[in-house]
Amino acid sequence: MKNGCRIIRNIQRPSMELVNCFKGIPVANIDDNMERMGAVDADIKPVGMKGQLLGTAFTVHVPQGDNLMLHAAMDLAEPGDVIVIDAGGYKNRAIFGELMATYCKMRGIKGIICDGAVRDCKGLAELEEFHVYARSFSPNGPYKNGPGEINVPVVVGGKIVHPGDIVVGDEDGLLFVNPNEAVSLAEAAKRVEEKEANIMKGILEEKKYVRPWVDEKLNEIGCEII
Repeated sequence: MKNGCRIIRNIQRPSMELVNCFKGIPVANIDDNMERMGAVDADIKPVGMKGQLLGTAFTVHVPQGDNLMLHAAMDLAEPGDVIVIDAGGYKNRAIFGELMATYCKMRGIKGIICDGAVRDCKGLAELEEFHVYARSFSPNGPYKNGPGEINVPVVVGGKIVHPGDIVVGDEDGLLFVNPNEAVSLAEAAKRVEEKEANIMKGILEEKKYVRPWVDEKLNEIGCEII
């Protein structure tokens, strides 16, 4: 076996019931309960604004500017998966474009996340019910030489992603959830969402935003108020 060239076909996926624990929950509210450190690098952005991305991570590790293993992954990933590509953050050669994304969509794949470049920006943005996140755009096409790996731990936007992790994305950004922590994290995120809804109600109906901690912190740090 060539070093760095490996395909693992079968992964343990969480149930759709577990994945759907996060349905409709903003990434920001989930991240608040991950010590506000769960989101990927802000340079990885959605291509088009399409609401929530929710699925199961199917990971791919490729050399910079090479997409051989993505071609293999497209035929192995299952409906409900999100292909998560560690392309080393390389910005100057696209890993895929509209054709490959459309094929993935037709196979029931929910989206592709690429820590690297993509192309055909307009076409990707117009794809319905399919999400793309990428670090950059480049018209330069990819090489197809390999090596690479499928379904191994990868690093995307500074975060380690394991095959089978739950992927949650929206217009704010992306994060990955260990399935073993999903239930407690989803419940905590829903409590934050409810709390913020009550705060918003107070702002809109009473023009009040009650924050006693502000004065407490100002006193704590010895702020002089003149």
